Amino acid sequence: MKAIWNNQVIAESNDIINIEGNSYFPFESVKKEFLKSSETHTVCHWKGTAFYYDLEVDGKQNKDAVWYYPQPKELAKGIENRVAFWKGVQVVKE
Repeated sequence: MKAIWNNQVIAESNDIINIEGNSYFPFESVKKEFLKSSETHTVCHWKGTAFYYDLEVDGKQNKDAVWYYPQPKELAKGIENRVAFWKGVQVVKE
């Protein structure tokens, strides 16, 4: 699968975990040059505290388009070291 935004492949992997309609990619499959740290955090009652990245591609920014759980709760341990996408990032099967 691929995660694409602004005509650029952001991540690519066959090792995907799907939870609640979101595809979680291994962190090592993400092109880090497109990630910029964000100060945003949210809390999920069963996954834990999510941290975010902004995407920056060809001078365009997509704020908080990538999220991850650095220390997921026990029920969500499967998504540790993984990221998911939203806000217009297309996740496609290739």
